[in-house]
Amino acid sequence: MSNSSSKPALSVSSLPGFSHPLRSGDSHKMKAIRYHAFGGPDELKVEEIAVPHPGPEEIRITVHCAGVNPSDWKRREGQYRAFEDITFPLTVGVEASGIVDEIGDGVCDVAIGNAVFGFGDGTVAEKAILTHWAVKPAAVSFEVAAGLPVIVDTATRALDEVNIEAGQTLLVSGAAGGVGTAIVQLARLRGINVIGTASSPKHVYLASLGAVPTTYAPGLKARITQLAPMGVDAAIDVAGAGVIAELIAIVGNPAHVLSVADFSAEQYGAKFSHGPPEQPEIAFAEVAHLCAHGLFQLPVQGVYPLEQTAEAHRVSAEGHVTGKLIIKVR
Repeated sequence: MSNSSSKPALSVSSLPGFSHPLRSGDSHKMKAIRYHAFGGPDELKVEEIAVPHPGPEEIRITVHCAGVNPSDWKRREGQYRAFEDITFPLTVGVEASGIVDEIGDGVCDVAIGNAVFGFGDGTVAEKAILTHWAVKPAAVSFEVAAGLPVIVDTATRALDEVNIEAGQTLLVSGAAGGVGTAIVQLARLRGINVIGTASSPKHVYLASLGAVPTTYAPGLKARITQLAPMGVDAAIDVAGAGVIAELIAIVGNPAHVLSVADFSAEQYGAKFSHGPPEQPEIAFAEVAHLCAHGLFQLPVQGVYPLEQTAEAHRVSAEGHVTGKLIIKVR
């Protein structure tokens, strides 16, 4: 997020009396998690690389925490190679929270020393460049803030694209993960009735978010008919577990079914929501405000040090995460 008026690039190291580098050793180097080929979690390595500098309308942060998303390990496995131009080596991560320590030209909505969170490339590192951001409220932890960008942007876009209104009923398949958690809460705030699928142990959690829970098990259509006798107006697939045809049968119209995780959705006439964010910082700020006032929650299931990023990927790939996993850099 940036404004059009120009400011010269500033760095925390240029401040009077600054003498506190990131860590001992070469202050022009940093630790980052990278991989040099597609493959499993063992491809992830801790490496020393050059500290980046922000370009116009970008900021750099000293990273406190970075979020872990299914897209991280799917990209690492090569699942996105048909859709993305990936150049190796690649630094892991697309979201983070931290303290602004350098500001690019044209940025005048934050200052060095501000706590922020947002989108960037290669955020599982000691420093990262953010391209879209919002200020972190003091009442929101760095761990929670780092887990917000992807889920907030994805959930907001999905709800906008599925065209559902207050008073209607939405079915969310895979509702207990990070994106599902956000969709359920943002839908409820819009006055939408929500039915969410998840494993039985997570039903109490879904109910606490305001959703009516049900299981993934066979017979979903019959259970949905009992829960929503007037029918379901739209469905969003979060898990990408091959349920598009069943969701279409439940909703009755493929145009009202959307997936954020299944590339094959369009083959069924449903929508596949993807693409770069457009002004996500607006939603970032709104949801951060909700978090600060207890109106939006993001459970953090696990926090891992930088050196255990591979283990975080393994846990994420198992598909049973409630909320988010976080990498704590400092």
